[in-house]
Order: sequence, then structure tokens, then C-alpha cells
Amino acid sequence: MPIVKIRERGQLTIPAEFRKKLGLEENDAVNMIKVGDSLLITQKRLVGDALSEKMEKAMKKEGLTLDDLLSDLHKQRKQYSKEAYGQ
Repeated sequence: MPIVKIRERGQLTIPAEFRKKLGLEENDAVNMIKVGDSLLITQKRLVGDALSEKMEKAMKKEGLTLDDLLSDLHKQRKQYSKEAYGQ
């Protein structure tokens, strides 16, 4: 079992073997939970980042740009206003 030292400002280093096995990379976020006298560190998957990545892949696959999506959003808002408010 690796021993990790706590540095100034409470920083610690997760050993490379654990980072590799868990797929943790620089700037990844983790959860830290106090369980009795222990700390449990778990991976935190940021929903926004995952969603953004999926959207980017889907857009590339369909050949869409951000301008395409914004243009369609404008059309959808007009259609919604017309249906909801008769405008």
C-alpha cells in the first residue's frame, strides 16, 4: 500500500498506478467523502463535460456547426411562440 504525504495547503498526490487504473488525468475532479476516520476518494464525472463531448461528436458526425444549431433554435422558438401564444 503506497504512503502519501500531505503537502502544504492540504495537497496530496494520488500514486500513478491508481491514476492509470482509474483513468484519472490532470485537472480531473474527484469526490472526497469522510467515512468514519477514513477518506474515500471517488471519480467525479462532470455531467456538463460528458454532455458537451457527446454533442460535439454527434455534430461532427452529422456535419453540423454551432451556427446551424443556433439558427434552428431561433426557428424552434418562433414556432413555439406561434403555437403557445398565437404570435
